[in-house]
Amino acid sequence: MDVSQYLEIFIDETSEHIQSLSDNIMTLEKEPDNKDVINEIFRAAHSLKGMAGTMGFKRMQHLTHDMEDVFQEVRSDRVKVTSDMIDLLFRCLDAIEAYLDCIKESSDEGTEDNESLIQGLNTFLAKAEGKEAAAEAAPAPAESPKAEEAKAEDGDKKKYLHVDFTENEKNEIKSAEEAGNKVYGLTVFIQKECLLKAARAFLVFKAVEELGQIVVYRPSSQDIEDEKFENDFTFYLTTDADLETVLTTIRNVSEIDEAVGEEVKAEALFAASAKAEEEAAKQDAAKAAPAAPAPQKTEAPAKKETTKAAAKNKSGGKPVTSRTVRVDIEKLDALMNQVSELIIAKNSLVSISSSDGGNFQNQSFHEQIEYLERITTSLHESVMKVRMVPIESVVNKFPRMIRDLSRKLNKKMELVMSGEDTELDRTVVDQIGDPLQHLLRNSADHGLESAELRKERGKPETGTIRLNAFQEGNNVIIEVGDDGNGIDTERVKSKAIERGLVTEEQAEKLTQKEIIDFLFMPSFSMAKTITDISGRGVGLDVVKSNIEALGGDVEVKTKLGEGTTFTVRLPLTLAIIQALMVEIRDEKYAIALGSIQNIEDIPVKDIKYVEAKEVIHLRGLVIPIIRLDKLLDSAPREEEPESLTVVIVKKGEKYAGLVVDNLIGQQEIVIKSLGKYINNNKLISGATILGDGEVALILDVNTLM
Repeated sequence: MDVSQYLEIFIDETSEHIQSLSDNIMTLEKEPDNKDVINEIFRAAHSLKGMAGTMGFKRMQHLTHDMEDVFQEVRSDRVKVTSDMIDLLFRCLDAIEAYLDCIKESSDEGTEDNESLIQGLNTFLAKAEGKEAAAEAAPAPAESPKAEEAKAEDGDKKKYLHVDFTENEKNEIKSAEEAGNKVYGLTVFIQKECLLKAARAFLVFKAVEELGQIVVYRPSSQDIEDEKFENDFTFYLTTDADLETVLTTIRNVSEIDEAVGEEVKAEALFAASAKAEEEAAKQDAAKAAPAAPAPQKTEAPAKKETTKAAAKNKSGGKPVTSRTVRVDIEKLDALMNQVSELIIAKNSLVSISSSDGGNFQNQSFHEQIEYLERITTSLHESVMKVRMVPIESVVNKFPRMIRDLSRKLNKKMELVMSGEDTELDRTVVDQIGDPLQHLLRNSADHGLESAELRKERGKPETGTIRLNAFQEGNNVIIEVGDDGNGIDTERVKSKAIERGLVTEEQAEKLTQKEIIDFLFMPSFSMAKTITDISGRGVGLDVVKSNIEALGGDVEVKTKLGEGTTFTVRLPLTLAIIQALMVEIRDEKYAIALGSIQNIEDIPVKDIKYVEAKEVIHLRGLVIPIIRLDKLLDSAPREEEPESLTVVIVKKGEKYAGLVVDNLIGQQEIVIKSLGKYINNNKLISGATILGDGEVALILDVNTLM
């Protein structure tokens, strides 16, 4: 039997357990006497050990077993939580994560034994317990009566003697016996604490099938796969190997409590089976006989049966409680593509129905079009909800990172997170981990001051790093800030002059934003020395390039001596969006509806000039005008109109007015990547296929402002 079918489940659940352990160990360091946290850690470690053993990953199992021993001592109040213990446990978690990475790549845990970590755990326990391990092992002889009891119960364990065989099974056993093979009846008992019992059973089957052929399963192989059995299962094996070899092979599978078996002969086996059936029939008849004269007595058994059935239904209703399903990402992407094509087809029908040449005055046709539109919109929303995942899956590893940085940099700092439940498209979430990590590292290394300097400035010794996420229209905003030193723009300016990026005259005219933009340039670093944390000038460059590749942008607000906040703005999805279709000359363009505030008809005479740039004064705001035809290098107008159609867009606190020729209307569009065709034009974020088959380009508002 193949256990690879459980590998994906193992990987997912192991990742969850590792994260749970990391979070709870962090909490344990702050609250060493919190019993709930200690119990949760022990349960996660125990589960991790059981899963690793079930899948046959011995090295991972060994390491988690020793970690579990440490947690057991902590739980029993025999060991106190120390900083050294926490460091050791985190190194063990890193090693387990390395095992998991190997398993993801090759379905194998690798050859690293991590003996130093295991030795460290054992040494720590020995020291903490005052080397009393030998003394505690003394009462071992007390187990011998249990062993004797188990031997006495061997007869009850031989469940293979109580199997009802089908005719086909009887024929197979007889055929094997006639061919000169031995037939063994075997019952295997799995440890009660074992997780994934089905996988453990299949490991047993896989091991014994190398010796012979299994001809009978009890329960059936399907029931075993569905885990519809207790902690034992029975099977018959035909082989030429001896019994001891078979039993040893079974017992070598981890988390097997016991295996009993014997060689059987077909004639005696089937005779015993027939006799057992007769005895059972007689007992049923004896029970049924007195039932007629005493109807009132039959009610009790009936009630019992009902109760049993109810209990069975109750326990059998377990799948109902599970409200989540694991779906392969590729299947989800394929579904999304199909929805995209459906929306394109819908747009095509809408386009045909509204064309001048088409005779579609039939009311029912238009009703069906409207119905199709509602269905496709609803289907799109449902698929999008499935694709949306909370950013918690990315940010939950950051508290551990900040802790490690605090110790490396010898700074006191804490991470305060909020909005972890904010949801983003899966494709976006997969890409934001590195940028956020770089921003947090930047805050820890460059932003926060040393405890001494903070004390001098009247600040708390412990610096605060904030990570806040929230949704704003069709965008998700992630803020990473600190209460540290802030950015010294004069130092940045001097560095830029030193690097030859600007002259001194040019530097004097630069705004704060333009100066800060130097930090996002490749190889531009303000660090005095290069460390394993920072100093190579790649961090903020990675942030900017990755965020812009996702159609987002980064803003920086800073005040010297008070701190810095990086604001990352990301699109909610990269698949299907609501957009306003506009026309510039004869070309059609799309503008994401989420960034549009309103649409205005502005007389040309109302346009003013500020520093040679066109602006309009609208409801107390001064809004710059952007001529899209000039940016897109469109043909000039034959004559200037008296009024302009202006689409007012907003990014953060900034506004801009985009001048367009005509408005086509709101439309649901499918975003298609331009691939390698347009590499350097940041004005265009993608393209879409319209209902009439035309291709319209999607304008990236973020790059215009």
